[in-house]
Amino acid sequence: MTPGRGDRAAPPAPEGQWEIRFADAASAKGWESLTQQARENTYRAWTALRSDPVPTAETARHHRLKGSLAHGTYRGQTCQQWQIEVTGSGRIWYLVDTERETCWITYAGMGHPRATDR
Repeated sequence: MTPGRGDRAAPPAPEGQWEIRFADAASAKGWESLTQQARENTYRAWTALRSDPVPTAETARHHRLKGSLAHGTYRGQTCQQWQIEVTGSGRIWYLVDTERETCWITYAGMGHPRATDR
């Protein structure tokens, strides 16, 4: 998705912090939904992604996914997949690309992801 007139310009990551990018257009659209419905919580999640995407002390709201969801692939590279619970049902799923120091958002939205309904 190429930025256009009126779109936000996301700042580049400063030294020592991670880039945050959308893996696809659906995750970008879901992010916008989160920002409209839970602005402060989404900002806190963005800050956590930038500074500490793989916390040493996982919490119920920020943790690595389990089972078949523990890993995902982006651009041929297998990465750990993590989740931040933004609201009771709002989630952000992201892949941790340690090579590029980038978090690839694979899901963002107010609804609980269907992949966990197994």
